[in-house]
Order: sequence, then C-alpha cells, then structure tokens
Amino acid sequence: MADLFDSPGDTPETPQGNPGPRPLADRLRPQSLSEVIGQEQVLGEDAPLGTMLASGALSSLIFWGPPGVGKTTIARLLASETELHFVQISAIFSGVAELKKVFEAAKLRHRNGQGTLLFVDEIHRFNKAQQDSFLPHMEDGTILLVGATTENPSFELNAALLSRSSVLVLERLDLADLERLAQRAERELDRALPLDGHAREALLEMADGDGRTLLNLIEQVAAWKPEKPLDTDALRKRLMRRAAQYDKSGDAHYNLISALHKSVRGSDPDAALYWFARMLEGGEDPRYLARRITRMAVEDIGLADPQAQSVCLQGWETYERLGSPEGELALAQALVYLALAPKSNAAYAAYKGARASAKKTGSEPPPKHILNAPTKLMKEQGYGTGYAYDHDAEDGFSGQNYFPEGMKRPVLYQPVERGFERELKKRVDWFAKLRIKREQGGDGPGE
Repeated sequence: MADLFDSPGDTPETPQGNPGPRPLADRLRPQSLSEVIGQEQVLGEDAPLGTMLASGALSSLIFWGPPGVGKTTIARLLASETELHFVQISAIFSGVAELKKVFEAAKLRHRNGQGTLLFVDEIHRFNKAQQDSFLPHMEDGTILLVGATTENPSFELNAALLSRSSVLVLERLDLADLERLAQRAERELDRALPLDGHAREALLEMADGDGRTLLNLIEQVAAWKPEKPLDTDALRKRLMRRAAQYDKSGDAHYNLISALHKSVRGSDPDAALYWFARMLEGGEDPRYLARRITRMAVEDIGLADPQAQSVCLQGWETYERLGSPEGELALAQALVYLALAPKSNAAYAAYKGARASAKKTGSEPPPKHILNAPTKLMKEQGYGTGYAYDHDAEDGFSGQNYFPEGMKRPVLYQPVERGFERELKKRVDWFAKLRIKREQGGDGPGE
C-alpha cells in the first residue's frame, strides 16, 4: 500500500517514543527548492518551474528522468511552496480502489477550499483506463497531478494525459553536482570521507548520476575507520561497484541502441564498439544486437558495399555456432566492418519513396503492353500488345515504360558516388540516357 501523507511536507514517522535511525538520504532531504542540487534547467529563475512559481500558475507536470535525481523531493517541495495538500502514491502498489479513495478525499478538500497535489510515482505503470481516470479531476481543479517516470512519456503515457500536463526532463547529476552532495553529506556527518582524491572521484562515478545511490554509498564508506585514506583499489575491494543502469525493455535500451546505430552511421568503430560493449554488459541479448547490426548494413551501407550484409549474416551465424562469450567477437568484427564501410541509404530512400508512390497511386493498373494475355478476350482488350522483348534489343534494353499509364515517371533510386554504388550510378545514368534516346526515336549511346 502506498503512503498517503496527510499534510504538505509530512513524512512517515516511527511510533511514539525515541525516533529510529534515519538514512542519510532522508536526513539530507532539501527543505526548499533552493536547496535542490542540480536541475537548473527546470528550477532556474527563467526555467519552466521557476517561471510557473513566479507567476503563481502551476500546471500539472510529468517529471521524466532517471532514478535518484530528485523527482519526489521536487514534487513535495512544490506542494509546500504552493500550500497544496501533498498526497503520494505509487502506481506499482495502487489500484482502482485506492485511486477512488484518493479522488474522493481530494474532492472533499476542494469543496473546503484546499487544493491537492497528487504525486504519482512510476505513473507509466498505470494502464490506459487508470491514466484516463485522472483527467476529469485534473480538468475541474480537484487535483494538480505531478507524475514521475523513468520511461519516455511519449511512448508510455496517454496523449490525453500528456496534453493536460507539462513534461519536464530531469537530468542525471554530473560530477560537480555529486561533489556538492558529498560535501553536504560530510557536513551532516561532521567528518570527511576516508578516501584519497582519486578514490573520491571513483566513488562519485560509481553513483552513475544517482544522488540517492551516492548518499547510500557515502553512508557505508563513512562508517569505515581505516588507518589512512583509501585509494581506488582499496575502495573497489571494500565496495562492490554499482552495476550500470540498463533496462533491457526501457528507455535506456532504446537510447543505447540509438547511440550504437548512429556511431556506425558516423563511421566511428571505437564508439560503436563502446556502445556494443555497454549493451552486452547490461545483459542485452546478443541475438537482438545481431539483428540490429544486420539492419544497419541494409539501411546505412546498402549497395555501397553489398558484401556488408553478408558479413553481418556470417557474424550472426558464427555467434549461433559458437555461443557466448566467443560468439560476440564475430558480431564485434561485423560492427567494425560496417563502421568503416562506405555509406549509402540510397536504396533505403528509394524503397520509402516507392512505398509513398504506391500509396498515392495504389489503384492504377500496369500498362497493358506488359500484361500477359492468356485468353482471347484479354488479347482483344489489348493485353500484351506492343510489348518489346528486351532480349531482342541489340543492347538488351527496350526503354519501354513500366509504370501505370498517365503516371509521371518518378526518380526513386539515386546512388551515391561512394563504394560500389559509384559503379551502379554509372549504370543508372547509362540507362537514363538510353531511355531518353529511345523515347526520341534514336538508338541511344553506343557501348
């Protein structure tokens, strides 16, 4: 069951008596928006939230960002600064029954002149019907919704919900932000971390842009009492390095495959290998990568290097025969080959252009002269009449029209002056000149 806090800024408390120990992350929770570290692109004076608060016109919001960057904290502080009643639920633990209770309580407050800021963590976990249930309460002012998600809202949230909200992107904390957070923690703990300079930097990197993770790591390190400051190797031995953030079905998955694809397209084998390794270290299925690598050969190398597709298929087959971990090397070699191959998307662009033309002229029949006429009636209708058999032409090219009658001939395939397509361009240009000559009644260029 999610926590439902009863007033702005309330947090769960321990039972009556001596309070229990509080984690460092809780003790350092900012008490005002000015204390939030990072997120200037959202909280700055001229940034979206800063502008909304200055004008007194706060709208419903969707915070999109990785874990540990302050989504919950900022939502709680917004309620405090706008004097709205703060209610927090999690889409992981909340169902229809609890949502109804939340809405009924918000309606009662609304009738009594009190607004409600409803913070929904992991809002993308709600299905379409559950997301739709927020809409009438947002429209009549019963609630001001602040949703938090680690997934791309464009894919995970309903269009109706997005149209009534402002999407604000919260970014991973950089090393400077993490250092400020570490210094704040040291002041709270009243002692410096027992690390030398390099180990301290390694600790910040282990947090991977996640402030909550950094504070948890600091709490562990601060409890140590070594005789001298620890170096990086000693730190790694004592503290297991945090696994890189990677969700094979989430936004990080699409971000990394995009980085891999664009590195290949940009002819950078080193970057391509780096993103390939990042995905493998995150647990990605090598078969998925093999499929995407083959797609890169078809989409971005194309006929500039016809061998590229075969290299990818051979690498894929080698992986299937060898398995992991040796098989991944075959995929890596294919990836390097693609990165260094000449690039062309001419065939890909021609295919998309052909699809677009087909949609526009999808009911037009082929010209009658290229239709077979197996029956007498079809011959009487002119099927096959005037067809020129290309092999009977001296150069094997008749120059006839193969597009629907009345359709303007499009130019779809435009090969580039790179790799093997340089040769194909010569052929395309040759046939274009020959076609013009035949249309004009001439014999066309000689061999």
